[in-house]
Amino acid sequence: MPLPPYNTPWLLGNGHLETIWPSLFRRIEPLPYVRETIALPDGDVLELDWLTRGARRLAILSHGLEGNSQRHYVVGMARALHAHGWDVLAWNFRGCGGRINRLPKFTHNGSTDDLHAVIRHALDRSGYPVIVLIGFSMGGNLSLVYLGREHDLVPESVRAAICFSVPCDLAAGAVRLAAAANHLYMKRFLRLMGRKVYQQSQRYPQQFPWDHYHTVKNFHDFDSRYTAPLHGFRSARHYWQECSANAYLAGIRRPSWVINARNDPFLAPSCFPDRAAHDNSLLTLIAPEHGGHCGFPQFNRQGFYWSEEVALMLLERHFPAS
Repeated sequence: MPLPPYNTPWLLGNGHLETIWPSLFRRIEPLPYVRETIALPDGDVLELDWLTRGARRLAILSHGLEGNSQRHYVVGMARALHAHGWDVLAWNFRGCGGRINRLPKFTHNGSTDDLHAVIRHALDRSGYPVIVLIGFSMGGNLSLVYLGREHDLVPESVRAAICFSVPCDLAAGAVRLAAAANHLYMKRFLRLMGRKVYQQSQRYPQQFPWDHYHTVKNFHDFDSRYTAPLHGFRSARHYWQECSANAYLAGIRRPSWVINARNDPFLAPSCFPDRAAHDNSLLTLIAPEHGGHCGFPQFNRQGFYWSEEVALMLLERHFPAS
């Protein structure tokens, strides 16, 4: 059965509107998440939010850069999956769960150890026979890097991944977001990331220099000053090279879908892995002309967005409830 095409609402006819409108105006009733804090092997912590119903199928949701488990796209997906019989675990990256993390580190695009720790914890807690990874933007890139680079570590229970709005080429994506047309997005990211830098600078002033943060204008500046040196990369470009999903798509051994809108204002042409999807039969690229970034809004009685309907169709087709 083919997937339904995405038809953008006529009022939201370009990628910027499809990106911004849901972030500003989508309203979803708060979900009854149950918060759990887990310790990581390095002594840091992660905040996990659970929606459980005693299911044997678990969806692990990974948000985007400077997002969290309360972002509209995470809450919308969690609500849809839970309503259709799935347990859901929406995890917050380091420092994104409402309090700053303990160590001078971030969850970055290559932090597969953080994602692996979340998966192992879920398995230790409930032994799910079916786990699917659903990632958005940075969370999608991280999920694909995990499946491709760490394929020998991926537990058997992890059966598939569905990833939306994925910056598969971080270097090209950084250039795209530095463009004048994306100034508002870049400004917002720098403001949110700056809050964490300031908080961490109170405890780790050497690792998080706060002086002259106003001179940081784009991801190259930020990753050169903070992400790369904090996590053992030689430079921003080295970080992007080592942590872009494109470098690992050939190694993916689980069915995986990359769903990127062609009009996504964050994504460069190299973020659409047509060749990798052709060469790896387990990787599928779905690239509708419209949708924006983590958007895909639509108006219907159920209140589900196209991304949520597509995820449900793919999951029910491959992993129906027993």
